[in-house]
Amino acid sequence: MKKLFILPLIFCGAFVNAQNQGLSNLWYTGYLGGAGFPFRNTELNFFNGNLFMDSTILDMQFNHTHANISDAAGNMLFYTNGYYIADASNDTMQNGSGINPGAYANAASDGFYIPQAAIVIPLPNSNHLYYMFHNTGDDFAVNPNSSISYYFYLTIIDMSLNGSLGAVISKNQVLLTDSMNAGKITACRHANGRDWWVMFHRVHSNKFYKFLITPDSIMGPYFQNIGVVRPDDAGQAYFSPDGTKYAYFYINAGLDIFDFDRCTGNFSNPTHISIPYANGVNVGMAISSNSNVLYV
Repeated sequence: MKKLFILPLIFCGAFVNAQNQGLSNLWYTGYLGGAGFPFRNTELNFFNGNLFMDSTILDMQFNHTHANISDAAGNMLFYTNGYYIADASNDTMQNGSGINPGAYANAASDGFYIPQAAIVIPLPNSNHLYYMFHNTGDDFAVNPNSSISYYFYLTIIDMSLNGSLGAVISKNQVLLTDSMNAGKITACRHANGRDWWVMFHRVHSNKFYKFLITPDSIMGPYFQNIGVVRPDDAGQAYFSPDGTKYAYFYINAGLDIFDFDRCTGNFSNPTHISIPYANGVNVGMAISSNSNVLYV
């Protein structure tokens, strides 16, 4: 049986999470720190197998929400901070504004504060269509301290349009209406190596929602009740690179680790680890490239 070792770390500040699953080895971070601080972004490039860091200047600011995707050569195609989508020219993508409608977008126009509130995957068997799954804090106007999403959205990008800079051809299509934890949207390749599982969590429950993305359709939502009951939370969730493990962590509800079956999309063997709450501490989590070590 494969074992996952857990190492505790202390994280300071907020980490920006980029699209994983090997689809993007070029990440952007950065935020304008305040009066007198120049606006810079950091570029993290992993395409040669090692980390290369450089600074760059973008028009987009990032908080916790960040999704992006590159082509096979490592060229950035597009990216988002939850408020809008930018293309490779660093300008707003054609029809890329107005994603995630609602009060929260009006309050967070400089970038959403929701970890993993967007994820991008290529449509299976397509060389130009991309799906972006996303949500937002829909209850913000009622309770600014809450992070509940009522809609799970799909936005479709066609990279063959606008001189290969891409364009949004379908925006904010509602796939599910329910009370969900905002963010923590994750994806894992199906065992067939082509399709995708997309996962997120229902608030105040132990229910995970799942969609299966195939070349012809979006199947679901399916669901599974497993693990602890979780309130509205921040935190992070990840699949291991080999797709055999899934971890979900937030300080208020601790850490859950599951085995994952990439054929059926089912979790099993839940392990819960209670981690004492520390007021003011940010939450970060990562899994090693060999899928053997979980860092919290």
